[in-house]
Amino acid sequence: MANTGNTLLALVTGAAIGAGIGLLYAPDSGEKTRKKLRKDAQEAQGRLNKRYNETSSNLSEKAKKAKVDFEERLEETLSSASHKADDILTAMENKLEEFRKQNAKLQKDKTGKSSGKSPDKAVV
Repeated sequence: MANTGNTLLALVTGAAIGAGIGLLYAPDSGEKTRKKLRKDAQEAQGRLNKRYNETSSNLSEKAKKAKVDFEERLEETLSSASHKADDILTAMENKLEEFRKQNAKLQKDKTGKSSGKSPDKAVV
């Protein structure tokens, strides 16, 4: 975008310098020179407008593309995070089930060894 600003500034500066030099060395009468300057100014304005519209259009397209790219990356990241969270939850559920089985086995072993005592509380 800085290049576009520099280009526009150079174009305007060049047009102003050219107009000034044209006035100094103009072989035509004042009326013809004014008509010529008016025509040149309108052409320069047309070029500037065209360049502005092109730049504006390019920026809009780039912004839309950047938005789509961002949304795609965000979706991929969220999907990946969701899958990882599911994997972690599954692993934790499996580990909890293992602990429950171990606890049940320990309770069964303690019940058989403790002669008439109340069983100890299990830790989960």
